[in-house]
Amino acid sequence: MEEDDIYTKDGTVDYKGNPANKKETGTLRACPFIIGNEGCERLAYYGMSTNLVLYFKHHLNQQSAVATKNNQNWGGTCYITPLIGAFLADSYLGRYWTIACFSIIYIIGMTFLALSASVHGIRPSCYAKDVCNPTDTQSAMTFLALYLIALGTGGIKPCVSSYGADQFDDTDEKEKKHKSSFFNWFYFTINIGALIAASVLVWVQDNVSWGWGFGIPAIAMAIAVCFFFAGTRLYRNQKPAGSPLTRFCQVFVASIRKYKVAVPADKSLLYETADAESNIKGSRKIDHTNDLSFLDKAAVETETDQIKGSVNPWRLCTVTQVEELKAIIRLLPIWASGIIFSTVYSQMSSLFVLQGERMDTLVGHSNFRIPPASLSIFDTLSVIFWVPIYDRIIVPVARKFTGHKNGLTQLQRMGIGLFISIFAMVAAAILEHERLKMITRHNYYELKEVPMTIFWQVPQYFLIGCAEVFTFIGQLEFFYEQAPDATRSFCSALSLTTVALGSYLSSLLVTIITSVTAKNGKPGWIPDKINYGHVDYFFWLLAGLSVVNLGVFISIAQWYTYKRAVGTLR
Repeated sequence: MEEDDIYTKDGTVDYKGNPANKKETGTLRACPFIIGNEGCERLAYYGMSTNLVLYFKHHLNQQSAVATKNNQNWGGTCYITPLIGAFLADSYLGRYWTIACFSIIYIIGMTFLALSASVHGIRPSCYAKDVCNPTDTQSAMTFLALYLIALGTGGIKPCVSSYGADQFDDTDEKEKKHKSSFFNWFYFTINIGALIAASVLVWVQDNVSWGWGFGIPAIAMAIAVCFFFAGTRLYRNQKPAGSPLTRFCQVFVASIRKYKVAVPADKSLLYETADAESNIKGSRKIDHTNDLSFLDKAAVETETDQIKGSVNPWRLCTVTQVEELKAIIRLLPIWASGIIFSTVYSQMSSLFVLQGERMDTLVGHSNFRIPPASLSIFDTLSVIFWVPIYDRIIVPVARKFTGHKNGLTQLQRMGIGLFISIFAMVAAAILEHERLKMITRHNYYELKEVPMTIFWQVPQYFLIGCAEVFTFIGQLEFFYEQAPDATRSFCSALSLTTVALGSYLSSLLVTIITSVTAKNGKPGWIPDKINYGHVDYFFWLLAGLSVVNLGVFISIAQWYTYKRAVGTLR
């Protein structure tokens, strides 16, 4: 028994495929390599993406609405491709090899992007600062590089946070209590990378060159890969369990085939393996839940379920397999409620930047001008400020009142973030309203920078950062904890797709608003020269949608049934 206690009981193995030794692998000895990898990778990503809307506008010669849509569409794709990486990780490759393989694609894309902005003949031809006339081929080269990056990041995003959480044994209470803190500090590290990107790299792009501005992120990505491989001997690895889509389809097919079969009142009569482990490789058994009872029909045994002594999985599924699908279905409403929040979040890389570009960018009485995209540094500083406060102050205080080990449940934490995000849009709308009032009063329509300091944008960035700490980190932890063991990469990818759909929804709203409001000679809400527009109306629209979304989320959260895993794995 004492020998058994030195090994994890959640099914993880070491790099040789042997049961993971608790004293030699995982926990805080492995996490620095994973967190270091993520910090460098996020530095690379944000260093390349933070200022991208202005690269589209000034170097690819795109109008404001087009640049915003292209930026949102590319950003959205970066959060859709994780579904590909997650499927491969859960089904065939495992998280370690998925991260390793897709990192190579990522580096190729980053290198190609740096070359497309620096090599003569490939980079756009510019006649003066921000006056460029790119050919179709040059624009195509840029987008090819960007979408290679989108594919590469698809194998990293859904796996890294889950891989870090895998380093803590779910069956060991001592290790498990550190997992919630891991997610907080994981997100903290992401924002350290974003901080350097939004300050140093945006300045390099605006004042040195885009070649160096894209080249430094490529170097950072190479360092990230080195960090990751350096920890190989210390990692705990979950075994891939085969295609979850196949298992989901088996449950649906078996349920439909037995639509006339009654589910027994005694749920212990439902089919489950007699072994201590489930029949899904790398997954603990899951306790039965009463909702979505139609799917329970798949676990009702009948005479035709066994062929030649073996179970046909398209006719009979275990309770664990049924509950695996139920867990995914229960996550979907929570997942959907994150889309509006992500739409709000996406404004930082689009309309906030365009708004800031038309404000006074001088810092104090100096001659230094802060790049508009660098204001996102205050979102990052907000996260860096709130993560330790949440982890060290809010959680212990809340724990005294709620009795919950994490202070707040993950759903409560996410709801608070949704509430705060409303005020971020209200702050942005009020600022834009005041900016437009000044323009109208003094006829500043053609003025490049309105004499209103860009630092009035700080509150809206700071509020979004605060909302992130509650919603995005809560979402990361929630989707990992509530995911069945064999689909954790998939569920992490599912949570990331809210960012994609938020970007796509923002792009769709911009398209609809532009087509509806820009008629009969009117500039519309979001014209190329936003001094003639009404971006404040768009911010008010998002604030209203956020209020409705919060109400829907509260209703969903009250209905939610938590997953209950039982047993251990060796």
